[in-house]
Amino acid sequence: MSMEITAWNALYNARHAKDDQRPFSRATLRRIGRFAAPHRRALVWFLLLSVLTALLAVATPVLAGRVVNAISDRAEQRVVIGLALAIAAIALVEAGINLFARWLSARIGEGLILDLRTAVFDHVQRMPIAFFTRTRTGALVSRLNSDVIGAQRAFSDTLSGVLSNLVMLLLTMGVMLTISWQITLLALALLPIFVLPARRMGSRLARLSREAANHNAVMSTQMTERFSAPGATLVKLYGRPEEESQAFAERARRVRDIGIRSAMLQMVFVTTLTLVSALALALVYGLGGFYALRGDLDSGAVVSLALLLTRLYAPLTALASARVEVMSALVSFQRVFEVLDLRPLIEEREDARPVPAGPVSVRFDAVDFGYPAPDKVSLASLEEVATLDARGGEQVLHGVSFTAEAGQLVALVGSSGAGKSTIAQLATRLYDTDAGRVEVGGVDVRELTAASLRETVGMVTQDGHLFHETVRANLRLARPEATEDELWDALRRSRLDGLIEALPDGLDTVVGERGYRLSGGERQRLTIARLLLAQPRVVILDEATAHLDATSEAAVQEALAEALEGRTSVVIAHRLSTVRSADQILVVEAGRIVERGTHDELLAAGGRYEQLYRTQFETSGTAGTSEPSVPQATPVA
Repeated sequence: MSMEITAWNALYNARHAKDDQRPFSRATLRRIGRFAAPHRRALVWFLLLSVLTALLAVATPVLAGRVVNAISDRAEQRVVIGLALAIAAIALVEAGINLFARWLSARIGEGLILDLRTAVFDHVQRMPIAFFTRTRTGALVSRLNSDVIGAQRAFSDTLSGVLSNLVMLLLTMGVMLTISWQITLLALALLPIFVLPARRMGSRLARLSREAANHNAVMSTQMTERFSAPGATLVKLYGRPEEESQAFAERARRVRDIGIRSAMLQMVFVTTLTLVSALALALVYGLGGFYALRGDLDSGAVVSLALLLTRLYAPLTALASARVEVMSALVSFQRVFEVLDLRPLIEEREDARPVPAGPVSVRFDAVDFGYPAPDKVSLASLEEVATLDARGGEQVLHGVSFTAEAGQLVALVGSSGAGKSTIAQLATRLYDTDAGRVEVGGVDVRELTAASLRETVGMVTQDGHLFHETVRANLRLARPEATEDELWDALRRSRLDGLIEALPDGLDTVVGERGYRLSGGERQRLTIARLLLAQPRVVILDEATAHLDATSEAAVQEALAEALEGRTSVVIAHRLSTVRSADQILVVEAGRIVERGTHDELLAAGGRYEQLYRTQFETSGTAGTSEPSVPQATPVA
């Protein structure tokens, strides 16, 4: 490796070093070892080849010096040709070893990336919803990208580099000292001029790089928020484009200035070190030539010293920055382990069983619940804050008990924030209760397999979320094996078949980010079609029509009639007129069920339900109209 390349590598490593100074325990190193264990054999071969490459790199200059001596001594041609062939053979062997070592390095590195990414991805999927409501998506994605790649560099680059450079350094110094200890010591005296600027310049470049990264992160956040459909709408309605453009341009100009300054610092540094390298070579040739003319050194030794010098400074500089590389790799590993150490709140038991066959009831028995505290579900680094919010953990449900018998429709009504959506999340086991039981089919949900619970309980939320994929892909999320006829049947039953047929690519039409190429009502009907395709025995509706206009709501209600028919249903209602036919209406306030009964019974009681109903009637004048209502469910045979 040339000195110029070594200088660029030293700058790169210093510039991209992580400034995390947390201590590392033996437990962390053992965990790294466990991830490396499947690649142990490849690692051993890779390290052995790295050492062999270092040996060959030192052999070539020695043979080159012998060639010069053979020429000077007028040796036989076969001697010179033999030495040349040996140098050629070493070059061929070194090339083959380098290719094989590169293949091993890629295999180890990419294999480690695969292991780490799948481990983090699978672990994150098991985290509770509270984790995702607190975590910044970009910070989490960074753990799967930059930190994972930084961790694998510990094996593919750093480990082999440290070992091969150490071997090359010891061999090179040993050979040079045997040739001429005086020239070797003088050459080493120039080393501080080579190494110290790399450390100082590297730290300056690292500060500039971090500042640029911060500006880029802010610009990226601004673009991500403003370029999404809701963000762009908000900016057009309330934003100040001139001020936002000015702020963006100011940061972009700062990044430009940092880039120019960094480029010049790097060039000055590399030029200086190249000059030092040239001066060192001049020293070897000058002093070595002087000794050769005096007869104290042969000419071949001078050539060998000059060639060995290039193999001396490179490993010394690389080893000087090895600590930075090792610490950066360890920081990356620790940041990945931070995510893996977050314990999922929902765990499936080893003896979990499927939901019993046949009609299914839903029962809450004296359920208490409080959302987990931030330190149980999140990390300050993932929220990009100094410390986690200390709030949380307060109890939000108090002794909630009710039963939705098989085929019945139970409605939950009440003020915003009363705990209705929390009840729905417990029924789908997005969270576990703190006390009491939630039963599906007469079995505690904690004793059921996650797969059977997903197949049994289907839920439609008020936001109607869709992925940035095709209509077909969004539907098949519920049933990947669904046929074309089943897809169209679900669309027909959700009153959406005509719209999809009219789209340019039909089922293969991409719906856009979060489904924003569709209207609110169309998105909701597509989520209902997905529910119909899943064919759950229990349906939970969490204010599925809360944000729709009257026309869209009527279309969605028709689709809901198909979804609820013959199924056990728990419906969270915003408009009370939509649940008048429910078998049982539960009024939830402050995490407690304060009233229960049918629509007529609750109106006659003159309690909280009657107040809510009268308020809606007085506000909208629709309570007594023929607004669509959720149909009465009938038991599944």
